[in-house]
Amino acid sequence: MSATNVKRVKSSEIELKDRLVGVNRVTKVTKGGRAFTFAAIVVVGDENGVVGHGLGKAKEVTDAVQKGIDDAKKNLVKVPVMKGTIPHEAHGKFGGAYVFLKPAAPGTGVIAGGAMRAVLESVGIHNVLAKSKGSSNPHNVVKATIDALAQMRDPATVSQHRSLKMEKVFNG
Repeated sequence: MSATNVKRVKSSEIELKDRLVGVNRVTKVTKGGRAFTFAAIVVVGDENGVVGHGLGKAKEVTDAVQKGIDDAKKNLVKVPVMKGTIPHEAHGKFGGAYVFLKPAAPGTGVIAGGAMRAVLESVGIHNVLAKSKGSSNPHNVVKATIDALAQMRDPATVSQHRSLKMEKVFNG
């Protein structure tokens, strides 16, 4: 994540809800036959501006999901959410995945696909327009979405950085 304003959060301080984004079955062919393992990508969030993602791998799906949740709790990020939407437009990129997020009026809902929807709902965003371009790989889409969210700055931060009054930056 390239944003300098990324705020890390400790998982012990908040109540987190987890969402399973995807499970992959991985097959390793050995001399004795096929060995199956599972890789689960999970997103956790408190639905109030905190989100994290994790990857868990194990021989059982439930173990993989639990490992993913534990991993997600280790890299939580604080995101500004204003009136159920995002403060401004943002672009995120990770690998071949590009995402575009745009604030929306109340009542719009989360207009986003699969992996992006899980991240945006976990953060607590209720109205947003989103577009995923490039790769549809869930791992990269999740990371690109979190990259876009990490670039968000709330009006208070912007006014502080620019030494302006809050009303000059944001009139809503």
